[in-house]
Amino acid sequence: MLFSAERIVNIVLRSMTLCIRFLFIFFLAKYIDPSSIGYYGIFSATVSYGMYFVGLDFYIYTTREIIRTSEGRRGQMLKGQAALSAVLYVLLLPLAILLLRYVGWPIYLIWWFAPLLLLEYFNQEIYRLLIALSQQISASLLLFMRQGSWGLVIVALMAWCAESRNLNAVMALWAFSGVVTAALGIVKLRKLRMGGWRLPIDWGWIRKGVVLSAAFLGATLALRGIQTVDRYWLEALGGIQMVGAYVLFLGIAGTLLVFLDAGVFAYACPELIRLAHDGEHALARKRMWQILLQTLALCVAFAFVSWLVLPFLLDWIGDPVYKNAIRLYPWILMAMTINALGMVPHYVLYAYGKDRSIIASHLVTLPVFGLSTWLVGMFQPLLAVPIGLGASFILILVWKTVACWRLGRNTGMATSS
Repeated sequence: MLFSAERIVNIVLRSMTLCIRFLFIFFLAKYIDPSSIGYYGIFSATVSYGMYFVGLDFYIYTTREIIRTSEGRRGQMLKGQAALSAVLYVLLLPLAILLLRYVGWPIYLIWWFAPLLLLEYFNQEIYRLLIALSQQISASLLLFMRQGSWGLVIVALMAWCAESRNLNAVMALWAFSGVVTAALGIVKLRKLRMGGWRLPIDWGWIRKGVVLSAAFLGATLALRGIQTVDRYWLEALGGIQMVGAYVLFLGIAGTLLVFLDAGVFAYACPELIRLAHDGEHALARKRMWQILLQTLALCVAFAFVSWLVLPFLLDWIGDPVYKNAIRLYPWILMAMTINALGMVPHYVLYAYGKDRSIIASHLVTLPVFGLSTWLVGMFQPLLAVPIGLGASFILILVWKTVACWRLGRNTGMATSS
């Protein structure tokens, strides 16, 4: 059967989550002021970035190891990863709170940071584990609970009760959904009946994993750092309301990558890995060009539709702050389009195990973003951040394209027909 009932359910859950997250930011902009949208964007980006310091990208190591290990020892591995993250959380949280106080966060947001960081990290790791163990339906259900369900509830609540139109209500529902998702995740883990929980923590295994994950962590922190620093930098240049507009437009343009990931990359990546493993370089080259054409077509269609619909959405929201900042959108859209195109050589390099090129390209993006944003900021302060973002993604695209071309010369991909 081409589409089993399980796969259909999985697609429906993913689609529902995607649609809710896409619409959520519009309703949020409708019901709360741009300054609150700005703080929400800064908060969510900081939580996402903080998760990397708590987790150290250790899942990259755990995922590979747990698949190779018998069920009788998997619990020991997860127990070790949890212990490492708990130590890092306790050590780094006081420093994080001091930094947030220093940058001027409202006190109520600082109070929400600690529980939401813990819940988001825990639920993200459960999700990754279930994906690795081929528990796709359970993973998609938890993703919906964590990212989709509370968005529906808060929008309905804000529409019905004016007193709920504030970030405290948003954070409370976010945290509540996180607790429910964590509870469901624990129940699912118990049903998997993995052994080894009573075994002592293998700190030698943990040290090995930290060493292996360190290179990926540095590259991840550099790339994700751009998408965290950008909001703080824009606040310094244009104020928190401008950050609100930036978050709204970034939420729209960023949907392009979500569509591509679900409709193109999720299917292409496993196939490229198989072709690379089997030495089918000619077929890999052909598939690469197909992916590129599909990506280009979707980018053009998305740019046209989003630019056509955006003015009507801003009229519906009704806040002049967003209309006055609409010149940000073409630059943000350009950055996201370049990022999308860069994913094509990225997956080719990943399929062939060329991790060094990927890591190197990500490591240099943060200084390039800083330099380009600083230079443009002297002439166009409000456009400096999206232009700097675009410059960083151009560098990644060029770097990975050159690396992919060299790979083609070495494997025959570049000349095979």
